[in-house]
Amino acid sequence: MPDLLAAEELETLPKAKTLGDPEMSCDVIVIGAGPTGLACAIEAQKIGLKVIVLDKGCLVNSLFHYPAGMLFFTTPELLEIGDIPFTTANQKPTREEALEYYRKCAEHYELDVRQYEWVKTVMGEDGKFSITATDRAGRPHDYKTRKVIVSTGYYDLANQLGIPGEDLPKVSHYYGEPHPYYDSDVLVIGGKNSAAIAALDLWRHGARVTVVYRGSQLHHHVKYWIKPDLENRIKNGEIEAYFNSSVQEIGVDHAVIDTPRGPIRLKNDFVLAMIGYHPDYDFLRSMGIELSEEQCRPVCDPVSLESNVPGIYVAGVIVAGSRTNEIFIENGRFHGRQIADDLKLKLGCG
Repeated sequence: MPDLLAAEELETLPKAKTLGDPEMSCDVIVIGAGPTGLACAIEAQKIGLKVIVLDKGCLVNSLFHYPAGMLFFTTPELLEIGDIPFTTANQKPTREEALEYYRKCAEHYELDVRQYEWVKTVMGEDGKFSITATDRAGRPHDYKTRKVIVSTGYYDLANQLGIPGEDLPKVSHYYGEPHPYYDSDVLVIGGKNSAAIAALDLWRHGARVTVVYRGSQLHHHVKYWIKPDLENRIKNGEIEAYFNSSVQEIGVDHAVIDTPRGPIRLKNDFVLAMIGYHPDYDFLRSMGIELSEEQCRPVCDPVSLESNVPGIYVAGVIVAGSRTNEIFIENGRFHGRQIADDLKLKLGCG
């Protein structure tokens, strides 16, 4: 009897869909369910196209991994997509408010978002692409589509230090919240916004913080209300800082810093390497998309955003290649309309 029950239960488990399933075929597949990817899906859906959105993580996965309680640097109306107002009582919205807003956008437009499906291959040609993704159980899901929009962002791939000890468990390229670092010696590497925000938040919640940055001072891109705050903490000796310096080695309980005065060995419990992120260039190349030599910008039409591969469009921050500070939600959200205008012409819809 136990074996029979197990077999019955096994039959009730969901099976991976295959290429022959009607719901796996569509006009447009959007790879990436961030704000720009959702905007692309909304605009394509508005002109009557059937759209499926695939993401390796959850809805707006990058925003979900922002620090808890983080305030956006921009006003809520500049984060809006799909002509849906972003209402908040605050001058600048919080991470939690943004997550709720984009959930509401997906619900309002009834977007077909397939979360936790990691696209592995994009094959075929304009009008008949085949896409294979795998879910969290490793099962394959096959899709076919006429057009592809790639909006994969850059937050999933951190820039590497390339030094001994970078792979230790105490090293992270992401910062979530301060509590785990209480009463610990934390080394923050970097001098831009993410590093400055982490350093201040850690210090305010009981961590002993040291900042190391290769520049001579905090980067000029650090927001005007954050920069003087951190500078004053450093001036008062509340946060230690080494400029024109770099981390040479990370050990289990220490870190070695190369400073203008020579190498220094610091007691250390955790390292936050907040040195930036980059798009998945290998994935773009695997589809045949050409990248510029210096900045790895995908070759594309500046108006339609169609890449050198007919039928494959690029959207969001990946359009800027390594210059990830050029495109944000504020301007990337309009890429959906540019692409939809081209789809309307080529597919004769809308």
